[in-house]
Amino acid sequence: MSNDSEATPHPYIPVLIGDLKSGNVSRRHFLRTATLLGLSAMAAYKLSGEANPFISDAQAADALPKGGHLRIGMRCMEIKSPHQADFAEKSNVIRQVCEFLTFTGNDNITRPYLLERWEVSEDLKTWTLHIRKGVKWHNGRALNADDVVWNLKRVCDPAVGSSQLGLFTGYLVQEYDSGQKDASGKPKKASRIWSDHAIEKVDDLTVRLNCFAPQIAVPEHLFHYAMFITDPADKGLFGAGSNGTGPFELTSYTVGKSAVYKARKDYWGSGPYLDSFEFVDLGDSAGAGISAMASRQVDGLSEADAVQVNAMKRLPHVQPYSVLTSQTGVARMRVDHKILGDARVRKAMKLAIDHQKIIATSLLGAGTSAEDHHVAPVHPEYYALPKYGRDVAQAKKLLADAGYPNGFEIDMVTRPDPIWELNTVQALAEQFKDIGVKVNIKPLPSAQYWEVWTKVPFSLTGWGHRPLGVMTLSLAYRTNAAWNESGYANAEFDALLDQADGILDPKKRSLVMAKIEKLMQEDGPIVQPFWRAFSTVMDKKVKGFSVHPSQYIFANQCAVGA
Repeated sequence: MSNDSEATPHPYIPVLIGDLKSGNVSRRHFLRTATLLGLSAMAAYKLSGEANPFISDAQAADALPKGGHLRIGMRCMEIKSPHQADFAEKSNVIRQVCEFLTFTGNDNITRPYLLERWEVSEDLKTWTLHIRKGVKWHNGRALNADDVVWNLKRVCDPAVGSSQLGLFTGYLVQEYDSGQKDASGKPKKASRIWSDHAIEKVDDLTVRLNCFAPQIAVPEHLFHYAMFITDPADKGLFGAGSNGTGPFELTSYTVGKSAVYKARKDYWGSGPYLDSFEFVDLGDSAGAGISAMASRQVDGLSEADAVQVNAMKRLPHVQPYSVLTSQTGVARMRVDHKILGDARVRKAMKLAIDHQKIIATSLLGAGTSAEDHHVAPVHPEYYALPKYGRDVAQAKKLLADAGYPNGFEIDMVTRPDPIWELNTVQALAEQFKDIGVKVNIKPLPSAQYWEVWTKVPFSLTGWGHRPLGVMTLSLAYRTNAAWNESGYANAEFDALLDQADGILDPKKRSLVMAKIEKLMQEDGPIVQPFWRAFSTVMDKKVKGFSVHPSQYIFANQCAVGA
């Protein structure tokens, strides 16, 4: 997967090594930070004293059977452009053909992928990306710096509508006054790459990012859903026959039905071991997935909720998988709504919730309590705030202070499938009653839901795993971010995010994160009851599969046995 070529050591790495030896940082923090600063994963694991899981994985891959066809049940959604990918399902369809510059593994360590290595300046503002030699597109052309520069610049174009723009804002992309006004008369902001030299071609195999602010998580940002490296000749489009550097060629794609692939025998990386591969769309119904696995219509599912896993545990040919993640569901409130725009109302909605009861009801216990700030304990920058729980009396007082002593009535939009989302909304609605808020549940089919998810005043949205809390916060709550479904805009929040992104010392960074988490609890636009354990199932004949916390499927790692 990576040859772990060594980059020029960053001057902070000796400090990290000293902190590790003295116990000032955890092994987990050392591994993540040292590799982001350019130390190879192999060297970082050796220094940490932990076994490198990718070495044992590579050894096991050598024994995988060759050939065969694998079928995974997963929704096949409409895809307009890889750079607009906004769901794990869309990203899974694309990632078999197009690839990323980096790879964040199950161990939360980010490694080079289409890159051979990277180097970062002492001030974290200059990132030099070295492209892997010998990588070729399916059409035989060599991957080069022009390809990488084109893709990086394209996702920075606001007209493209890529969520990557939100991640790059604050160090590669700047906001500026557009000279226009919004409906309320406030100045409208626009975005642009901060300098003509921000994304620079150094030579045919080297690209340099010249940032206006420090950023520690650049390699992790390069593995985000939408940061595919696509052939510029495809002009940002994707479909059957699209050119890529990946292990498979997409031979047909039918929305709502299937995605069919054939293996590339000339793939530059590991695998593929299969001859062919297929995603089969089983619809939203949980029962359809259970039936398809029971009848062996498919060999696995991209995701299985607690109800499905419990139902399939009894099938002798089925193997369940589970991993702790930062997957979640947020009841998000539009801040431009006449009622929900009041921060006192939003906080009252948070205080109305008993998180443990929601987990027991909607997830059958397969989750852990969240704290309404969208930063998870699995995130390295998480700061443990004082205990945060239900307080109905305080919630009622806040509503009264906001002018709603008798509560209010509001519609809440959701999807009927996956079933945990509807169950969560129903459980939330029952608890909101205790503070006088009547919620009218409005289920919509998935296709209709995603047409309005950023527009309706109140809804529940499932959010996938990210390796960093600051990544999720930038995507979902930074002013004007593409996925900012609540319309949240808080200059203090944005500034704190920028500050956290540039701090190497974990203790100093966690103090900034504490401020962000508290701000989200007091002012933020979400009620967040839990973190979900991500689960799925595979037929026991599927070999080499490893569950990824981001719900990503890497078919080149899989094989089918007898």
